[in-house]
Amino acid sequence: METDRDDGRSPSQLRPLSCARNVLHRAHGSASWSQGDTKVLAAVYGPKAGTKKNENPEKACIEVIWKPKTGQIGKLEKEFEMILKRTLQSICILTLNPNTTTSIIVQVVNDDGALLVCAINAACAALVDAGIPMKHLAVAICCCLAEGGYVILDPTKLEEQKMRGFAYLVFPNSVVSVLPEGLSHVEGEPMEHGIITSVTHGVMSVEEYLKCLERGRAASTKLSDFLRRSLQSQLPSDSSKAA
Repeated sequence: METDRDDGRSPSQLRPLSCARNVLHRAHGSASWSQGDTKVLAAVYGPKAGTKKNENPEKACIEVIWKPKTGQIGKLEKEFEMILKRTLQSICILTLNPNTTTSIIVQVVNDDGALLVCAINAACAALVDAGIPMKHLAVAICCCLAEGGYVILDPTKLEEQKMRGFAYLVFPNSVVSVLPEGLSHVEGEPMEHGIITSVTHGVMSVEEYLKCLERGRAASTKLSDFLRRSLQSQLPSDSSKAA
């Protein structure tokens, strides 16, 4: 049975959102993203000439560097780097600036749950701020499966410790396009109903996963609207907030 949570939210209710662009003046693009008390900064440097070892020189290379709030990077952070890199590769147009490398630095300011999705949302906003060519925008959401079998969205750190399964989902924002002028289609990809990234942890059945997918897709509409409003702001250093 679904119940209200310790912080008073309903199972499908997100925490207050906050996004700001152009927060780091030495980076080519930057953004901060907060969901409740979880906050991440993302900085974009590049594109710079040359690609990393084992990368295809005929395409642009995306490099992700994860910086924890304290301590050294561990196994979990390396996994987050890989997920973030693959997600950003799928939304960026890699053929426009071949043999270049764009670096995205992700700095964790505070972790109170749903850290990976906050990092993805921050990185997407920072890429827009840097003017990196993209197929489409993307929004990420964390869906958790409780012991009782019900789904909650956007968990706090305390809630995460009680969950038996997680689904990190990234959806395209089909309303806003940041394609360069003159490009209306990229590789003919219909993104209105697609999913960009799906990563699961823990134990859940197929039916439970589909329930997470349904809840996550519904919540992505609100996230997309918030991201669109934030990116359309005429003052890039302004902060926008939504409940």
